[in-house]
Amino acid sequence: MAPFDPPFDPTPAVAAALQLPSRSVAVVVGLLDEGNTVPFIARYRKEATGNLDEVAIGKIEEERKAALALQARRVTILTAIEAQGALTTALRAQIAAADRQTLEDLYLPYKAKRKTRASVARARGLEPLAKQITDQPSGGDPLREAARYLRPATADDAGVPDAEAALAGARDIVAENLAENAAIRATVRTLTLRHGGVTSTVIAKAVAGKRTAYEDYYDYGEAIDRVPSHRYLAICRGEAEGVLRVGIAIDADRMAFHIEEVARLQRRSPWAGQLREAVADGYKRLIAPSIANELRANLRERAEQEAAEVFAENLGNLLLAAPFGRKAVVGVDPGFRTGCKCAALTDTGRFVGHTTIYPHTGGAGAAEAARVFSAFVAKHGAVAVAVGNGTAGRETMDFARDALAGTDVLVVAVSESGASVYSASEIARSEFPDLDLTVRGAISIGRRLQDPLAELVKVDPQALGVGQYQHDITSSLLAARLERVVERCVHKVGVELNTASAALLRHVAGIGPTTAARIVEHRDEKGAFAARKELLQVKGIGPKAYEQAAGFCRVRGAANPLDDSAVHPEREALVTQMAKDLGVPLRRLVGDATLARAIDLGRYADVGRLTLDDIIAELCKPGLDPRESFEAPAFRADLHELADVRAEMVLEGVVTNVAAFGAFVDVGVHQDGLVHISRLADRFVKDPFEVVAVGQKVRVRVLEVDVARKRLSLSMRDV
Repeated sequence: MAPFDPPFDPTPAVAAALQLPSRSVAVVVGLLDEGNTVPFIARYRKEATGNLDEVAIGKIEEERKAALALQARRVTILTAIEAQGALTTALRAQIAAADRQTLEDLYLPYKAKRKTRASVARARGLEPLAKQITDQPSGGDPLREAARYLRPATADDAGVPDAEAALAGARDIVAENLAENAAIRATVRTLTLRHGGVTSTVIAKAVAGKRTAYEDYYDYGEAIDRVPSHRYLAICRGEAEGVLRVGIAIDADRMAFHIEEVARLQRRSPWAGQLREAVADGYKRLIAPSIANELRANLRERAEQEAAEVFAENLGNLLLAAPFGRKAVVGVDPGFRTGCKCAALTDTGRFVGHTTIYPHTGGAGAAEAARVFSAFVAKHGAVAVAVGNGTAGRETMDFARDALAGTDVLVVAVSESGASVYSASEIARSEFPDLDLTVRGAISIGRRLQDPLAELVKVDPQALGVGQYQHDITSSLLAARLERVVERCVHKVGVELNTASAALLRHVAGIGPTTAARIVEHRDEKGAFAARKELLQVKGIGPKAYEQAAGFCRVRGAANPLDDSAVHPEREALVTQMAKDLGVPLRRLVGDATLARAIDLGRYADVGRLTLDDIIAELCKPGLDPRESFEAPAFRADLHELADVRAEMVLEGVVTNVAAFGAFVDVGVHQDGLVHISRLADRFVKDPFEVVAVGQKVRVRVLEVDVARKRLSLSMRDV
């Protein structure tokens, strides 16, 4: 008999888990099965999905995979139990309805086991005696009954020398049976979650008088259902480093009472004492460690998920930071002893030259550096200078402003997090094989100012400094979550086919790393793309891949104005008809909001209103960049390092990272300050993302400066 009949449909489980309409979920599942990508479905199949966004569709994809994996596990378990001849109709029904945890509880008694105390007792024939303990009869003498099971020792077995040994073996069997009882495990799990706590204590010999980052957790306890993700990940790291001992605490007596209730203890039975002993032993030795490990794994999974979400939110805001735009700039990788590497970039980000200056040597050297630098900026027509905010960053900004005094050139501090990672990467080596690492870094800093998204996609997200305990998160989970964020940002902005790097193109729907490289090769060999449809000439891009990618690609200055818009090629005939019905050329319609809003949408009702609204919005502002306009942060010129900061100063800063406990803000002194969640606003804040985002400009008040510990405490209240 087949384990399940009819075939499994994940739609009901996915719809229930996400609380979404079954019809929409079924449509999305079908579209995914047809090879469509999440971004394409979200942007161009709105009528079919009921206007689900990219996040919802991505969650459907994840839940669908989880539901299929759970079903595969059910089939495996059913097959295994059926092979043992132990599958009943009732058990089959329980397995069919079980969630992941209950499923494993149901399977536990049927799993192949290593040698245990209970298995040894069974081999000695003590199972009937164990059944008497479990059944709790109203009569009988346990010692007298146990005496019937004595057996002599052999060379391979210690035997059962007396009645006490027989009862001990029988209790081992009962303890294991209790530990494998799904109802008892569910009871223990629920009560531990409700009343248990996470604890940590210091391992004294590990610290031996030394200060550690885990001092707050040397004697720590918190309810399981209240411990925040960042705190749990912190104590887990302390445990991994051998500083802390972490556990789950619960009242064992209370737990034993509830297990006895489920086990149907008969307090007046002469066998009650035996069952109580079995319960106490089974809980302490088998159930408690198992449930504790399970709950800790669940806590870890939850904490990692939340930390990944925080990282993803920060990364998304960082990638969508306002671009300076298509303007020539000079990027500067600052340094004291080794000098400042300067790289000139055209308005398209093309590298055109570099030089090294030594502005921090003092005397005539500084004056010569100013002369060389101002001439370099003027030669390349730069309208802005991007200075990395690392070592010597603030001093170099002051130098650049002085050197360029009297000009309109803007000097901007740019985060250089991950620039060194990029400089040494395969991407950087392929782009600039003949350049020094530091020059590559200066190029990256300049391009980050021009277009943060296009440049930052070249860097491993974990190197960008916007995560919360990212090194404690399972790498596969984090990689998948961050990849989805990058894709969402790329699709929101779109890519220019004739300037996009392979690193950027690889994130476009329907285009992977190999195809992205082929697009760049095609562009280098054949020249610039004149139209989106020329993508079909690239090896590896067939009709399906083109369908998925085309709407997110742009060709600036194309003969067909729709090629520089988000209107999908499948709708070009429709828009052409709209222009014809208005009596105007297509080129005149594209970009004319008045004409676009004059279109009678009723004539095209069969297309769907959601799609029509998107088309009209795009015709009004074709290819509009959704990112905010660029505005340079304003740091106080008299503050250079942490020692310059004083309590009660009110400063302007930029949010560099957001965590569950607050936000970090750069005020221009090489050390980010922390605004605790309680200081983010004049009201209660549950989630910092309600108030702040990476890249946001804020005003803060200095609460405390600790130069020795390099800590800066800030507040956004009463500013």
